[in-house]
Amino acid sequence: MDYSDYRHLTFEPKPNGVLLVTINRPEVLNAANARLHWEFGQVWLTVDADPKTRVVVVTGAGKAFSDIVYNMINLDKPVVSAINGVAVGAGLVVALLADVSIIAENARFTDGHTRLGVVAGDHAAILWPLLCGMAKAKYYLLTADFIDGKEAERIGLVSLSVPADQVMARAFDVADRLARGSQHSIRWTKRALNNWLRQAGPIFDQSLALEMLSFTYPDVREGVKAIREKRAPAFPSTS
Repeated sequence: MDYSDYRHLTFEPKPNGVLLVTINRPEVLNAANARLHWEFGQVWLTVDADPKTRVVVVTGAGKAFSDIVYNMINLDKPVVSAINGVAVGAGLVVALLADVSIIAENARFTDGHTRLGVVAGDHAAILWPLLCGMAKAKYYLLTADFIDGKEAERIGLVSLSVPADQVMARAFDVADRLARGSQHSIRWTKRALNNWLRQAGPIFDQSLALEMLSFTYPDVREGVKAIREKRAPAFPSTS
């Protein structure tokens, strides 16, 4: 399989059909530009067509791990995410949409949309309520508070939290077990479970539309300006 078209993702085949995919923009904390957004969406189609790959482990280079959504949902091969630093934006989408998510206990992440004056649309509107319940989903999506690995596991937002130096080893252990297992039963179990996400498609589509609509309001300009100036925002909608 030819992965040479990808600029910001690196690929390292491992034994037993495990493929390590690394988000490789550490100089900008793995933040997603337009090219990386495209690669995030396309890579699942490439992996699906790769006969040598049974399981994907996805992580970020450096200290940070930053739609994508439907292609990840429709990929039958299992995906394991290894989160060992800050996870925001598109990286957070990939990390939480993975079938098994393993996070460092001291890793921190946030869905920071509302902090910028943007609707918390895309994956969060359908995934967070399923993973951690509506009450916790509303709290973290409305406040944009940060959450650490231990708390994320406690509320069910991730599969496991482990000490930082054990994240990759644990991720590869899980991936190896999945790669050695019955491929039809594992993939079809994932397909059946992901029907919970597929039936939420209308919710996802509306949330994405509302997110795009929110970009047309002046709160976004103030939110971005406040982040750059490292100050609290004064949103026009509150005046």
